[in-house]
Amino acid sequence: MNQEKLIIAVDLGTSGMKVALITISGKVLGWEAEPVELLITPDGGAEQSPDEWWRAFLSATSRLLKREQDSAKRVVAISSSTQGEGTLPVDKDGNPLSNCILWMDMRGAPHLKKQLGGLVNIDGASLDKVLRFINLTGGMPSMTGKDPAGHMLFIRDTQPAIYAKTHKFLNVLDYLNLRLTGRFVATFDSILTSWVTDNRDPNLVHYNKGLISVLGLDAAKLPEIVACSDVIGTLKADIADKLGLSKDVKIVAGSIDNTAAAIGAGAVDDYATHLYIGTSSWMAAHVPFKKTSIFDSLASVPCAVPDRYLMTALQATAGGNLTYLRDQILYHKDELLQEADVPDIFKALDQIADRVPVGSNGVIYTPWIWGERAPIDDKTVRAGLYNLSLHNSREDIIRAFLEGVAFNTRWLLKPVGNFLGRKVPSINIVGGGAQSDVWCQIFADVMNVEIKQVADPIYSNARGAAWIGAVGLGEITFSDVPEFVEIKQSYAPQAKNRALYDERFTIFKKIYKQMKGIYKDLNG
Repeated sequence: MNQEKLIIAVDLGTSGMKVALITISGKVLGWEAEPVELLITPDGGAEQSPDEWWRAFLSATSRLLKREQDSAKRVVAISSSTQGEGTLPVDKDGNPLSNCILWMDMRGAPHLKKQLGGLVNIDGASLDKVLRFINLTGGMPSMTGKDPAGHMLFIRDTQPAIYAKTHKFLNVLDYLNLRLTGRFVATFDSILTSWVTDNRDPNLVHYNKGLISVLGLDAAKLPEIVACSDVIGTLKADIADKLGLSKDVKIVAGSIDNTAAAIGAGAVDDYATHLYIGTSSWMAAHVPFKKTSIFDSLASVPCAVPDRYLMTALQATAGGNLTYLRDQILYHKDELLQEADVPDIFKALDQIADRVPVGSNGVIYTPWIWGERAPIDDKTVRAGLYNLSLHNSREDIIRAFLEGVAFNTRWLLKPVGNFLGRKVPSINIVGGGAQSDVWCQIFADVMNVEIKQVADPIYSNARGAAWIGAVGLGEITFSDVPEFVEIKQSYAPQAKNRALYDERFTIFKKIYKQMKGIYKDLNG
């Protein structure tokens, strides 16, 4: 391992910047992180500063390389994994013209409906346009406005001066690669949710003039498309000097987070399924076919593995519910907060949840705190606590949060199995939430499926980015990846909890059915 080549893997999520030194075989030698502020705007937007991303990258990488001084000379590449569905307009010199609009931002919804509406509509988009999108891309713009298709229209219609100055619209990954190399490029997966590409050949994703015209966008404002494992250049000399790296360090295009997580989880083989639990959540599996299930909001889309698509079922918020619980309920900075030493509040939540009976003493939590994407695409639905009584405590609420996310994930399991054409026998779990042994067992019990906890699951995105980089350099192939992945522990469903969780799951779905009209009245 001391002689292995190293890759700097960048993992930029909604909560912050993480940078790791990783060997070709996936050993993490060092890790640094830096938080990034989430900006919620008065008009309901969700943004982040690209300048803050870059400062965080330089700061975290500098600390990492300073601590691991002997490793810098072994670094051969940088490869990134980032949050997806962000939209950042930049000028011809690569300067940001605004903050980045994030995947949580729904301000584009009315502009999408105006652009795509017709005589016969599906959720505000004309039937003929929906069918055209699905045929070519595998999906369609989310009418919630949460993806770049909606973001770009929002900028076009409400910020015409910025739209006019825009040289290229970039996703989060694309911007990091621009800063590292000076090239304006998008990857097969980062461009996906702009919904302007023909994805019928997984190895040759390319722009479709008709889709660009349907969305009313300027084709010149869209970047060149490359494969995830393409080497897109070498590290810019001034950045190499600043970080103490060789000017020969290669930059591999990398991927967005769900693409990287599938690889970092070792779920590379056809139909092998992984579950990622971070701020948001998804279940995904590589498949040898392009397919769309409109009613379940599922599709197989371009990814990093050649000749393959990635079936992805995206949930809007998972671990984000626990962050909300921590920051806005338990430790909200107001007059009720006393000085408290909480170095690892999530570990404390884990311990508390473990001593609460299965079923949270009757409390049910619905985790739709920022709308939902799958299996229901509903921007107006919201989180809720149900069946509270004087007999309940905050301990019950904490476990109910964990069970609620698991119920929502179980809701995805049947449509995912139908999509794959087979029952899902086991799931590799990764992400920050996968560090919780208690939560892993809850997922196994609620979903009635074996959960395999990948070792050091918080590194999954970074490892996936590193392995994409290693493939790009020709050091490994994707088929080598599963043998590098270590499973820390497997969790089998406990039969004693089956009846209770089946009953609560039925109630969980009934809550949505009976409450969706009220949520629409409140938030529509």
